[in-house]
Amino acid sequence: MPPLDTRHLLPLLHRTLPDTVLGIYLHGSATLGGLRPHSDLDVLVVVREPTTLAQRRVLVEELMKVSGGDARPVELIVVVQGDVRPWRYPPVCDFLYGEWLRDDYERGVTPGPEPSPDLAPLLTMVLLADAPLYGPPPAALLDAVPHADLRRAIVAGVPELLGDLETDTRNVLLTLARIWTTLATGDIRSKDAAADWALPRLPAEHRPVLAHARAVYLGEEDEHRDGVLPAGVRPCAEFLVRAIGGEEGQGA
Repeated sequence: MPPLDTRHLLPLLHRTLPDTVLGIYLHGSATLGGLRPHSDLDVLVVVREPTTLAQRRVLVEELMKVSGGDARPVELIVVVQGDVRPWRYPPVCDFLYGEWLRDDYERGVTPGPEPSPDLAPLLTMVLLADAPLYGPPPAALLDAVPHADLRRAIVAGVPELLGDLETDTRNVLLTLARIWTTLATGDIRSKDAAADWALPRLPAEHRPVLAHARAVYLGEEDEHRDGVLPAGVRPCAEFLVRAIGGEEGQGA
């Protein structure tokens, strides 16, 4: 799958959000070892002023034309600098576009500002990646996220992740492995690198499940496979959740 051409994305952002864009930053898989076949192109936009409903509607309409299908899916998040600097928890996400929400967009839903603990690891990745597409280095606009807030933010998302286990199995398993890895090591790794760390630490019966999720993410295997995966998914996920709980307790 080809990457989304950011040369088309940048004019869209400047045209839709005139005079308010402070910085546009690449993060996620593109900066953690390279885009994989199932990776989104992750972009953060820092703005001076909150977006309007009309601006958010235009962003949704235009992004739906260039994201997903045969194109690289894009996840785009907009934050108002004053909502994240000085840092406070939970931070506020001004706008979110992601392909998993396409059904909502097609029904006319337009995402608006809301508290988002997920911004804690995202902003941490942006600062670590230091990959501006426009504007100054991210540290010029963003505060570092305290380690305690990073830990509680990634754990806060676990119940919602489990709710998506049946419909987004690969991503849920790899994200759980990533949360476990971050809690245990303090590092934020790519999903396949997190799986590499977790696999030897899993009981033998759970390894084929996570190994398959990793292989699908890397484009080495198909999404569906007969045998161990369907029956073993939930026990593997439950083990990962228990491991996360153990690391959380140690860090308390």
